[in-house]
Amino acid sequence: MTDVLIAGSGPTGLTLAIELALRGISVRILDRRTGPHHESRGKGLNTSSLEVFDRLGVAERIHARGTRGLVLRKYYDGAHINDSPSGDGVLIGQWQTEEILRDRLADLGVRVEYGTEIVGIDQSDDGVTARLADGSAVRAGFLAGCDGGGSTTRKSLGIPFEGYTDDTQMMVIGDVTAPGLSRDRWHQWFTSDGGGVMLCPIPGTDSFQFQGSPEVDEHGEPLPPSLESFQHLFDRHAGTDGIRLAEPTWLSVWRVNVRMAPRLREGRVFLAGDAAHVHPIAGGLGMNTGVLDAVALGRTLASALTGEGGREGRRGGGGAHGEGRRDALDGYEAERLPAAAAVLADTAERYTRVIAAVREPGRGTEAGMETAMD
Repeated sequence: MTDVLIAGSGPTGLTLAIELALRGISVRILDRRTGPHHESRGKGLNTSSLEVFDRLGVAERIHARGTRGLVLRKYYDGAHINDSPSGDGVLIGQWQTEEILRDRLADLGVRVEYGTEIVGIDQSDDGVTARLADGSAVRAGFLAGCDGGGSTTRKSLGIPFEGYTDDTQMMVIGDVTAPGLSRDRWHQWFTSDGGGVMLCPIPGTDSFQFQGSPEVDEHGEPLPPSLESFQHLFDRHAGTDGIRLAEPTWLSVWRVNVRMAPRLREGRVFLAGDAAHVHPIAGGLGMNTGVLDAVALGRTLASALTGEGGREGRRGGGGAHGEGRRDALDGYEAERLPAAAAVLADTAERYTRVIAAVREPGRGTEAGMETAMD
């Protein structure tokens, strides 16, 4: 029986798997997708995540593929206003971060099991059984739900996702090429009507991550994201002749979603990352918060499996819970639930600042990187 089963192979699940494997704890990581994605998504790693990745042995690979110190170039109503620094983190596409983490995990003898969907969870005193879509089952000592905002793990446990979702489509987002546009800047065009588009170069590729206010139809309803609508938005807000967007590999929408689970543990099952909390993108804290969740959960599970109580339950966590193990398991929620609540409040405030900042010539997304005291 495996010690820890992980649902979801995003940055949170992969970080947790590496943490556990480095500690000699047996782990399996399942993903319902048929294979890795190739989407830029969360594209920034902050100093906290970089410190974690240094300890996990992947920081050198991250720095080799990512970019530091990318300049934010600001335009307003088509005119170049100023340039500003982007901060101390590393810009790197999420798919690239995941690829590096998967390679590190493979070095440790563990590979993601794609096309494997968990549809139900049963628990007993000595372990967890994950029922799979193909009718089979996997038995483990503990289960970590790192399976995103629509988490099957969270839903199977009956844990609510408290908060709110604004149904208004706030932004379209995707990955495209833009031949002729310089790749040494994160271009941010805003206009006096409150709209705008941004194109951020993803290092080591020909792609830019496109972000823009949605295009609407004659009734004022947002149109679904498409290469054509992206081009219309670019032409309207950037006013740059001769740039034709091409080769879309990811098209999506973003809405304000501020939610968190009121508890992060149900018996032997835990929640981490977006499965536990989602919040505005301002400040780029989503993926980075999930990485810190993974570190804390890895420490918690290692303590329960190999801690002061000896190696009782070392293979799969069998046996009754002792006081020491209960304390260890409770420690994760005690640490990360208040942290998640703080991030939700912080990012909501950052998002409000960004919305106001983009209406000022020369201001933009860096407003979300500033702390309340800046």
